Amino acid sequence: MTSFSMAPLFRQSVGFDRFNDLFESALRNDANGSFPPYNVEKHGDDQYRIIVAAAGFHESDLELQVERGVLTVSGGKRDNGSENVTYLHQGIAQRAFKLSFRLADHIEVKGAALNNGLLSIELERIVPEEAKPKRIPINGERLALES
Repeated sequence: MTSFSMAPLFRQSVGFDRFNDLFESALRNDANGSFPPYNVEKHGDDQYRIIVAAAGFHESDLELQVERGVLTVSGGKRDNGSENVTYLHQGIAQRAFKLSFRLADHIEVKGAALNNGLLSIELERIVPEEAKPKRIPINGERLALES
């Protein structure tokens, strides 16, 4: 008997409770989806953080973009044409990458920072008042209809 791991479903979605979108994302074959490594963290009810290991990248090499509910993090390799370097071993990958994260409704990117080779992206769920659930009181007495 084999077991089915749900981990891939939660790896590329932030703030989702709808399984159909998670299944669509998990079934999509993304060959470059594991580079660079990243974490998706939840801090409290409405706070999220994505941390991308961007060792060797400068702020100018990275780009963040949000379009139609998809956060895209991309990085490009710097041009080292001016340096005369021959690598005897190159273990730090600086190849170009592109990561996409589908954001749930009302999730907003609040900021990003690059510190010690880790790109930290802060997200927050901000639900407008009209979208929040409202409790409707039940009146125990019948309303009299006036004719």
